[in-house]
Amino acid sequence: MSPKPIIAPSILAADFARLADEVGAIEGEADWVHVDVMDNHFVPNLTIGLPVVQSLRKSTTIPFDVHLMITDPERWAPGYAEAGAYNVTFHAEACENPVALAKALRAAGSKAGLAIDRDTPVEPYLELLPYVDTLLIMTIKAGFGGQAFLPEMLDKVRDVRRRISAKDLAVRLEVDGGIAADTIARAAEAGADAFVAGTAVYGADDPAEAIRKLRALAAGAGPSHD
Repeated sequence: MSPKPIIAPSILAADFARLADEVGAIEGEADWVHVDVMDNHFVPNLTIGLPVVQSLRKSTTIPFDVHLMITDPERWAPGYAEAGAYNVTFHAEACENPVALAKALRAAGSKAGLAIDRDTPVEPYLELLPYVDTLLIMTIKAGFGGQAFLPEMLDKVRDVRRRISAKDLAVRLEVDGGIAADTIARAAEAGADAFVAGTAVYGADDPAEAIRKLRALAAGAGPSHD
């Protein structure tokens, strides 16, 4: 029995001047709020950081899915867990000891996620699946919103899904990048069960309805474990 799909709207696509209101617009519909933290070093963009997460946390009951596109996550990641994030994901490419950081995040009160960027092979990290709660596959190049979905990344999703299924692991398999009404079913069929959607939600006239539509498309597709 596959877990129900998680829809995690990315506030990277929201109006930064109205973040609390933008999160309020998806209250009751979104499963997670995806928070992209970029440091203008690991990726060539700069977004929000810990103070914004701390203040925004007080304005909503939706669990925060924090995606750290930063160098030195060992230093910064536990602070996001302590700020009340439900899940904190760091990049494999930026971390020397992912298992140790995953343990530190869990000790600080959050679930631990490992992200794999577009150009990084997933095979070396399959052995780490028992130590994390979420495996995030980038279906674009990390660092910018609004990029087109890369279907060739779904081979990674299939590889991870096979390992999760073979070992019967309780790991969420998340995809991030270009997820919209015309791509989410393919990602679900490949085995993803958590979906980051930015423009597809916040670019819609009715963000809540967009979430419902995406969830229905993902649930209808479901994973095919071939």
